[in-house]
Amino acid sequence: MSASTTTAVRTGRTGRTGPRRWAWARPARRTAAVLAALAVWQLLAQFRVNLWLRFSQFPTVTETAHEFARRLGTAAYWQDVSDSVTRIVGGFALAAVLGVAVGTAVARSPLASDLLGPLLEVLRPIPAIALVPVAILLFPSNEQGIVFITFAAAFFPVTVSTRHAVRALTPVWEEAVRTMGGGRWRVLWSVVLPGALPGILGGLSVGIGVSWICVISAEMISGEYGVGYRTWQDYTIVDYPGVFVGMATIGLLGRLTSTAVELLGRRVTRWLPRTADAPSPPTARRVRWQAARTAVGQPS
Repeated sequence: MSASTTTAVRTGRTGRTGPRRWAWARPARRTAAVLAALAVWQLLAQFRVNLWLRFSQFPTVTETAHEFARRLGTAAYWQDVSDSVTRIVGGFALAAVLGVAVGTAVARSPLASDLLGPLLEVLRPIPAIALVPVAILLFPSNEQGIVFITFAAAFFPVTVSTRHAVRALTPVWEEAVRTMGGGRWRVLWSVVLPGALPGILGGLSVGIGVSWICVISAEMISGEYGVGYRTWQDYTIVDYPGVFVGMATIGLLGRLTSTAVELLGRRVTRWLPRTADAPSPPTARRVRWQAARTAVGQPS
């Protein structure tokens, strides 16, 4: 058996090059990195290390964990989480719809580009959190203002990513559809949006992260409920374990929402080739395995 055939058999059996038994290595490394960071935090806070950085007032990991466990059993904690998630979902959903629509229009229509392009380029550099005074003046309630700030934070990343993704499409695809009699809307739904989908999803992934930054900041400034509001209140009363509980909650919620966006993106782009991080489809593994058996003269 030749070296190339041996490689093909190994690839066919595992679905990728390399032995399956090393599949646990990456999760193990990631878990070890998190545990090592927690251990360093525990030691620095426990021994009140004060060098250039001061850890004397830091709560330890165990103190933070105890406070976290206590708050998980309170209704106020879950009310704050619910308020923040509701604001994120409302603002981000609106930004996703309008961002894709405006980005596509600017990329496809010279008229829309002339009318909206200059305005977007002037507003885009303004941080969304700087719009807090505008939101206070514009909307009758703080809740609507915070949703507006969340929307503004995600709108521009989605719009810019959509615009670049649509403009980067090869014109051959559109010409092929038009040659077969397809109209403007057929080109939009069959070529433009599917072709630009990877870039759009990249903008959505960035937008959800920026939205969390801005919604927490807005809650700290003008909110009455939410994780950001509670974290700032804990800081004002010098409840440092509570502050770190708020930070951990923000991180977990941000990770969950970004993961949800990524999983949704993978589901709607199943037709794209995957990288080594993503598992190979079962059908592809089966085809490679049968090809490898055929190459070495074994029945499939």
